[in-house]
Amino acid sequence: MRQIILDTETTGLEPGQGHKIIEIGAIEMLNRRMTDNRFHRYINPQREIEEAATEIHGITNQDLADQPVFEDIAAELLEFITGAELIIHNAPFDLGFLNHEFKVCGRGDGVIEQHCQVLDTLVMARHKHPGQKNSLDALCKRYGVDNTQRTLHGALLDAEILADVYLQMTGGQTTLLGESEALIMPSGTMPSSQHKEVKIDPQDVKKLNATQATAEELEQHDKWLALLRKESKGDVVWDKVAGSGSGMV
Repeated sequence: MRQIILDTETTGLEPGQGHKIIEIGAIEMLNRRMTDNRFHRYINPQREIEEAATEIHGITNQDLADQPVFEDIAAELLEFITGAELIIHNAPFDLGFLNHEFKVCGRGDGVIEQHCQVLDTLVMARHKHPGQKNSLDALCKRYGVDNTQRTLHGALLDAEILADVYLQMTGGQTTLLGESEALIMPSGTMPSSQHKEVKIDPQDVKKLNATQATAEELEQHDKWLALLRKESKGDVVWDKVAGSGSGMV
């Protein structure tokens, strides 16, 4: 699956009041793995940026004087996102601006929805954590995602942070034994007396959103299982899960 994590910065809050996009940051993810394929542009809005907006993102009109207008980057942006699922936090805000910009430059109504599916992580977070704060900063704290560089908002930085949050919200998986802390064994070996039996329903495993493992990952996985079998004297929960040798993780 091709997904694009996207964020924008703007001159203000309402495109209907003439406010414009001034920065777009978008990162490609294939099968839950980040790629080096990115789209990042600053845009000259040809209007004043509200002072309150600058206090949030730190971008001034002087910073954008030599940047292209949206129409100049519209085709490139559309080519980058077409066919992907867009992952956006508070999607109506960004979609409202993007669709407005595309309409102004003559591409019609609802351009984003015509070319992409959209997943709103704010809606997802509200379902997972009802009654709690679900801002991007709050989710970073909840899921242990480092956002210390976010002293000001920035489209590309926020997209990078949202990518980490999204992966944690949807299971923490990046690779078979990947970089995610949710999958890394703690240093040291837990004494056998502290092991707790974990019962896994094979039907639940089959319902997971599976990603096909590569040959290299399967080899590393087999090595890890061999170590677990040695330490646990053959009593490995993974071996008890139906279909665990399918190469799906």
